[in-house]
Amino acid sequence: MEFQVLAFILIVAAIVFLYRLVKVVPQQNAWVVERLGKFHAVLPPGPNILIPFVDNVAYRHSLKEIPLDVPSQVCITRDNTQLQVDGILYFQVTDAMRASYGSSNYVVAITQLCQTTLRSVIGKMELDKTFEERDMINGLVVNALDDAASNWGVKVLRYEIKDLTPPAEILRSMQAQITAEREKRALIAASEGRRQEQINIATGQREASIARSEGEKQAEINKAQGEAAAIVAVADATAEAIRKIAEAIRSPGGEQAVQLKVAERAVDAYQALAKTNNTMIVPGNMTEVSSLIATSMALIRSSTVKPG
Repeated sequence: MEFQVLAFILIVAAIVFLYRLVKVVPQQNAWVVERLGKFHAVLPPGPNILIPFVDNVAYRHSLKEIPLDVPSQVCITRDNTQLQVDGILYFQVTDAMRASYGSSNYVVAITQLCQTTLRSVIGKMELDKTFEERDMINGLVVNALDDAASNWGVKVLRYEIKDLTPPAEILRSMQAQITAEREKRALIAASEGRRQEQINIATGQREASIARSEGEKQAEINKAQGEAAAIVAVADATAEAIRKIAEAIRSPGGEQAVQLKVAERAVDAYQALAKTNNTMIVPGNMTEVSSLIATSMALIRSSTVKPG
């Protein structure tokens, strides 16, 4: 019986000894070992041999990226406006030894430093700028935290603002301002539309007037050209008629025919005059008719004589 108890004790002691002798570190983890209360080493991932009852795993750190929700807080802007700010911080342990001995609680330290830095950054900006410059605020917070967290073995990767909430009165004022700005833009757009419409109408009327004047001008030109062409045609026809008459006079029997025609015209003239006055008019001297015919023939000859 005593042998069985002793064997059981030995087995338990062996198990405890093996447990304290071999330590298996998971991937993306770092364990800090103290030997007799003093920092000894950082165990890498995989199996590691320790001296039982001499070496002790004092700290275990995850090397993965850790999201940290920063509690919401009230910040005061440069123009004395209260602003409720809520954000999230991403960090990673890069030095397990410093993370173990650089701060008693680096998570609390990072959280408090993030809040104070955020209040300082927002306190230098006006309310409108805080909504426009989120990326700049995030960058300033990360830079300030990264400088301080390096002593704690922590790398601050990024900070993101989740919510920026001003008081209800400020929200109503901002909404009214946005509404007024939109109405202003709508009025400006409408006035620009009317202005462009008037410009288009004036331009159309001017172009139409120019087109009408050009049409009237072309019509006058065409009319003048037509009248000139008609005058030239009449002149040509008259010249051709005179030329033919002259040729007819120079032909045999032409003068006699002209004399006969002139005499007929003279008789017709006397006849028409008698009909108009209801009186029979007879020339006192019949030689006047011969004289009239002779004068007419002399004029015709003078007008039809060829040059040279």
